[in-house]
Amino acid sequence: MRLKISLLKEPNCVGWTTAEELYSCSDDHQIVKWNLLTGETSQIVKLPDDIYPIDLHWFPKSLGIKKQTQAEIFVLTSSDGKFHLISKLGRVEKSVDAHSGAVLAGRWNYEGTALVTVGEDGQIKIWSKTGMLRSTLAHQGTPVYSVAWGPDSEKVLYTAGKQLIIKPLQPNAKILQWKAHDGIILKVDWNSVNDLILSAGEDCKYKVWDSYGRPLYSSQPHEHPITSVAWAPDGELFAVGSFHTLRLCDKTGWSYALEKPNTGSIFNIAWSIDGTQIAGACGNGHVVFAHVVEQRWEWKNFQVTLTKRRTMQVRNVLNDAVDLLEFRDRVIKASLNYAHLVVSTSLQCYVFSTKNWNTPLIFDLKEGTVSLILQAERHFLLVDGGGIYLYSYEGRFLSSPKFPGMRTDILNAQTVSLSNDTIAIKDKADEKIIFLFEASTGKPMGDGKFLSHKNEVLEIALDQKGLTNDRKIAFIDKNRDLYITSVKRFGKEEQIIKLGTMVHTLAWSDTCNILCGLQDTRFTVWYYPNTVYVDRDILPKTLYERDASEFSKNPHIVSFVGNQVTIRRADGSLVHISISPYPAILHEYVSSSKWEDAVRLCRFVKEQTMWACLAAMAVTNQDMTTAEIAYAAIGEIDKVQYINSIKNLPSKESKMAHILMFSGNIQEAEIVLLQAGLVYQAIQININLYNWERALELAVKYKTHVDTVLAYRQKFLETFGKQETNKRYLQYAEGLQIDWEKIKAKIEMEITKERERSSGSQPTKSTGLKH
Repeated sequence: MRLKISLLKEPNCVGWTTAEELYSCSDDHQIVKWNLLTGETSQIVKLPDDIYPIDLHWFPKSLGIKKQTQAEIFVLTSSDGKFHLISKLGRVEKSVDAHSGAVLAGRWNYEGTALVTVGEDGQIKIWSKTGMLRSTLAHQGTPVYSVAWGPDSEKVLYTAGKQLIIKPLQPNAKILQWKAHDGIILKVDWNSVNDLILSAGEDCKYKVWDSYGRPLYSSQPHEHPITSVAWAPDGELFAVGSFHTLRLCDKTGWSYALEKPNTGSIFNIAWSIDGTQIAGACGNGHVVFAHVVEQRWEWKNFQVTLTKRRTMQVRNVLNDAVDLLEFRDRVIKASLNYAHLVVSTSLQCYVFSTKNWNTPLIFDLKEGTVSLILQAERHFLLVDGGGIYLYSYEGRFLSSPKFPGMRTDILNAQTVSLSNDTIAIKDKADEKIIFLFEASTGKPMGDGKFLSHKNEVLEIALDQKGLTNDRKIAFIDKNRDLYITSVKRFGKEEQIIKLGTMVHTLAWSDTCNILCGLQDTRFTVWYYPNTVYVDRDILPKTLYERDASEFSKNPHIVSFVGNQVTIRRADGSLVHISISPYPAILHEYVSSSKWEDAVRLCRFVKEQTMWACLAAMAVTNQDMTTAEIAYAAIGEIDKVQYINSIKNLPSKESKMAHILMFSGNIQEAEIVLLQAGLVYQAIQININLYNWERALELAVKYKTHVDTVLAYRQKFLETFGKQETNKRYLQYAEGLQIDWEKIKAKIEMEITKERERSSGSQPTKSTGLKH
């Protein structure tokens, strides 16, 4: 990726109104409008001679401002201590005396409900959108050179010499302050999508921080002070300006491109709304324009490169065939996955199949600026300022999920996930909540519940294969713990199960439900994450692990296609890891119920991980014959014996219940037995688990086997030499004689009755198994 530079005349500060229109102001007191399509410039207004502009910021476009008039103004700060609200047509709506000394920066919050200004007098002031003073947030002895709002517009970040300070708007809330640079900090920016902070200083460095003030990246010292930094709207890239220097960087800090335009220092950088262009206000009176080109997308044997603003080149590396794709408008976003290339331009969306690059499917977009494209096997998702839209690859609109307080401007690939039947979106208002929607209708899953976790969630990912009822979602929380849960069965706290700790990034395979993640210093693959639901003991045996120290600090999983995982290291280089192809083949056999082929494959591969996966898969699908073979192969003899005992049970309900008990689902096992009228068996499983309260409760409720429960309880207490202290047991034991002969006869009768009922209802002998 690189920047294509062009230099034009004039400014001190710059700001985009649309993706093709820019306003700039300079010390000659003029406000000039630039049209990039026609290359024309026009003077909007000439300000009074005593107004020297310093900073400019447009009222935020998004978030459904119905009346365009309010959205068409910008704030201009100047050296005379005032800020001015100026309309798009150049009329000065209001001038406000704000600071003593120059007003060094002014910024609207994301909702457009407040404005913050900072000045040479060291004051930070909050104003209403009409320019009325609300509060003086802070006052300090040194000039404040730069300011930025937090993503939720509840906090303000500002500079204080070499320190950075985050101050919440609520009074008495805790202030975060840290030393960020060895020289005075000149510029800060805080991105609402990734929640990361940029700072630039006179120590000639730029740095990336998280919102807790922890350092994520520090650049090497440059030759000159860094005078400007700015995030792209989607938070994936940022730009850095210095003397004769413009740099394009990834959000992790490493540099994509370094340009050396003849500009003097670049004092102010603004990104266009769609994140494809940069404008910079330069010290020598020029405006520098730059377009982001040569972005790359890869999938299997295809490589797509954005060569010009409206041209893409597709290369098939197998036969070196090259196709050129021409677009009517500028390309804003693209995604290549599942044999389709989806490209959004400023007005339209193009869908190409990798089998045919000549005839794309084209449809018009509701709003021009697409900020995110996500793909699944059957459809794709577009996110823009107005909403979330799901389309099929034939271009048919499917659904548009919504929830109260949804902010689409801050969604990214970590906070939205898509599968063939489900859309998952992390809530921004309460970060412990994940909303789940049916893909086809856009309606909330089930009865409108959402998935709630005990900690804030950082990253979510839906698995891609299998049936809707088996759909799983994996997520990483604030403590860097990895959890997995069923999409259909949330609400029960115990169903959210921890898979791993210190996980920084994760991805599901696109061909089968294999999960990979980077854990501390290890690269880990969960070949069958569902194992946690059927037999947690053997989960460690289903993992593949290798040392990940070669990927250095903060690596990120880019994709997991087939059996190849692509990881981006902190220095920007891509590393490809191939994992064993056999687990994917095993998944395929099991999904087609080819159990004999699955056993044959495991015998051929001779790996414990394969046998452990097969054991868990067989129990999930209630194929106990295969489960017995697999457990024997990994030396779990106690489980082999238990499976054998299940096989000898008289009815299919009993077998089903004991298979559920094998997986630890005690309540469900009890429900199966009670629904089948096997009350004694339900009581007996509670006795076997020493769940005495429940055993007695069932016996009393169904008025049967109370003496059986009391007899087993008495035997249990005698074994341990204890006295009965439970009031309910003492109450029912009064005047009751325990007769073991009678109890054994009753139990025998129950088993006989069950056997007869089972054979009576099914002429052929049933094993109660799903083969």
